[in-house]
Amino acid sequence: MKLNIEPFNKVKSGQKIIESRLFDEKRQQINLGDTIQFQLQPDLTETVIAKVVALLRYPTFNDLMNDLPPQYFGHQKKEDALSEIEAFYSPQEQQKYSVLGIKIQSF
Repeated sequence: MKLNIEPFNKVKSGQKIIESRLFDEKRQQINLGDTIQFQLQPDLTETVIAKVVALLRYPTFNDLMNDLPPQYFGHQKKEDALSEIEAFYSPQEQQKYSVLGIKIQSF
């Protein structure tokens, strides 16, 4: 999975333990115990490997973030975490696919 510099560094340091994505066809293939290689955009040469330790499916990102501390998403406030993810995914996409919180443990 590709990440911008700020979320990449938070995953790498362990500050971000949940990666939020649409529950689209690609994410439906993720299982507990899988490893995910996160790549730093734009050149994709720097990577961090993490193990999937939980899969949290919700109707929307707002619902997901209501149940968990914003620090799990690498933020101090829920509003900041929500605005970051909603810049990538529209309400229509969330309604179509639902969303997935991928709880990870970096190596």
